[in-house]
Amino acid sequence: MAAAAAGIALMAGLTACGSEKADGGGSGGGGDSKGGGSAVQNALTALKKASTATDKQNSAKVEGVNKQTSQGKTMETNMDGAFDWSGGGMKGEADLTMAGGAQSAEARYLPDAMYVHPSTGGAPGGKKWMKYDYDALAKQGGASGAMLKDQMQNNNPARSVQLVLASGKVKALGSETVRGKKTTHYSGTVSVSELTRMQSKDLSEKDLQALEQQFKQQGLKKEKIDLWIDENDLLVKKHEVAKSTDGATGIDATNYYTDYGTPVNVTAPPAGETSDAAELMKSGGGLS
Repeated sequence: MAAAAAGIALMAGLTACGSEKADGGGSGGGGDSKGGGSAVQNALTALKKASTATDKQNSAKVEGVNKQTSQGKTMETNMDGAFDWSGGGMKGEADLTMAGGAQSAEARYLPDAMYVHPSTGGAPGGKKWMKYDYDALAKQGGASGAMLKDQMQNNNPARSVQLVLASGKVKALGSETVRGKKTTHYSGTVSVSELTRMQSKDLSEKDLQALEQQFKQQGLKKEKIDLWIDENDLLVKKHEVAKSTDGATGIDATNYYTDYGTPVNVTAPPAGETSDAAELMKSGGGLS
């Protein structure tokens, strides 16, 4: 089910998770040691303020385009939704459009599971919704599944800022206007090895090592993250790019954040209208 895959990928890529620390003291710390002197330290200070301000907002509307490349083929998904990260895991809802508008779906995100309702075809068993339980995804997907669960339950937009902040590798690129807002553009590059450890809150050392090996085999070495912060210290735009050395695997994702503090009220679909992906896999029904 392409809509479901896109929904999972979008949520995982919605906000690259960062370190719990937001003090610039992660693996890069210190500013001056990265070769930028006071310029680097000023950028780190600005991002620390942005991390705090964005995290305090608790919710926002999010619009984005996610391009995922696997084995040389790229799938593009557009998203328009709203998310709340005010404790207990991310929740939200979004409209997803894939394959140039040929496929679309409604997605609901709750702290324990994601639900997808394709616009055509529905879910197996004559149901409207497919449920993807995060615990089940972690069990079925090994280290990758465990990382996905970790991201789905611990994400928020401030983590994107925290990730760049914790690396200590950041530079300010000047003022830019983004959708009518005056912003400052910051850019940082993080190695995949650093990224794996900084963005994972609850993963075991075994899972972390397995993920690092998987990324190495795929030729993924670095991720570049660009952030646009407005005059209220809030994240307005994020662009992240990671590509394998041969270009066959990667992600290119852009998200816009507006209407901070917007109400987000999401409930699970009725059980009678929902098929469970984990149960289908157990019964041998398979899952695309």
